[in-house]
Amino acid sequence: MTAPSPAPAPSPEPSPEAAPGGRRRTPLVLRNRAFAAVWLGQVLTQAAVRMFQVGVSWWIVAYAVQGARGLASGLFMAACTLPAVVLAPVVAGAVARFAHRSVLRGAAGLAAATAGVLAVWAQGGGPPLAGVYAAALALATCQAFFDPCLTTSVPELVDDADIETATGFELSTQSLAGLGGALLGALAVDRAGVAGLAAGCAVAYAGAALLVASARFRSPAAAAGSEAPPAQRPLRHILGELPYVRRILICFTAANLFTAAVFVVIPLYTRSVLGGGGGTVALLEASLGAGALVGAFTGTRVPGRPTVAGAYCLGLMSLALALPGLFGHRPVFAGCLAVAGWCAGAVSVRFVALFQRLVPTADKPGFFAVMQAVLGASLPVASLVFGSAGDLLSPQTLCLVQGAGLLPAAFALALLGSRTPEPTPAAAVAAAALPETVGGAR
Repeated sequence: MTAPSPAPAPSPEPSPEAAPGGRRRTPLVLRNRAFAAVWLGQVLTQAAVRMFQVGVSWWIVAYAVQGARGLASGLFMAACTLPAVVLAPVVAGAVARFAHRSVLRGAAGLAAATAGVLAVWAQGGGPPLAGVYAAALALATCQAFFDPCLTTSVPELVDDADIETATGFELSTQSLAGLGGALLGALAVDRAGVAGLAAGCAVAYAGAALLVASARFRSPAAAAGSEAPPAQRPLRHILGELPYVRRILICFTAANLFTAAVFVVIPLYTRSVLGGGGGTVALLEASLGAGALVGAFTGTRVPGRPTVAGAYCLGLMSLALALPGLFGHRPVFAGCLAVAGWCAGAVSVRFVALFQRLVPTADKPGFFAVMQAVLGASLPVASLVFGSAGDLLSPQTLCLVQGAGLLPAAFALALLGSRTPEPTPAAAVAAAALPETVGGAR
């Protein structure tokens, strides 16, 4: 793992899946109980928040609001997204200052309490819309602390050779949450109302808090191979002094504006082009989630440097998202979403693992909080733009726009890979020690 002071780059490690002597190693979640517990905790928290988002969105449209349903749904999604963006500096400070297990356990525990209060409130009658919005804001705030803290704490749970494998398990959580939450959220509301939905979420959050509490974390100094990590630097210096990482993030922020729109395009395409219902939406969501899940576990096997592999994956995703604009058939759309999901999962694993090694240890809390905030901010923007455009353009045209929009990001990433040598962890640490004007220069 990258040390906070100059250190030699880690020597080449054998494949995380291969043991000495050519034997296949036991899967990481079976041989590392601490990581398995924390990873399962993240699965529960993100499954719960996804189930809550899908369920409440359906409750707003089907039960709670008669007019201006789009505006009500948009406000709800904003409440689910804003905390990660607005609280990024606060999250970074908390993750850097407090023990990571305490932050994770506290965030999951507070989320369980919030969902439990909403369940009791809703049991006595239909809760007001403002109350549900407040609960959504509180749950999203807890998740805004949980996710970057878990990403930062990976080196405290696994050895350096297992970082990419651990990252794959961690990033697969989004896909698992999408598969489970998208299918269970609306069903829970139909059968048990908001009270049943909130109660299920409370149980999941409480289970996550217990799992995190049972895990043993190594100290950050031991995980980094240093006895005394330096104080956290200002957030504005983190990206300014790591130009290679900054350019990669710019590429993916631009790409995310078009990839995030898929959640708006799917229901529009289902209704207008395929003439399907909820079962079709579930099939398409499952295709996207299953593809991302497979990509998260196989991304480490994609050959080539991360920037080159990422450029090819974005190009393939562009084609996959554009094809349904030309061929309006259910199998075509489902297959293309599976391919697009695989590309997203594979790219995420390669680059988060790269950032784990290149970003100095002291900067990781701030960096991952900022990364999540920047990428998370793309969701409301994409939803608003593509949702508004959906009233003027056909869903097939939106698919073509999505595909075309990814091409510049893929091209920029390919140029970055061909013109800029990939820095070693030691080089990244040395660059971080330079003044901002030097570190930010090409």
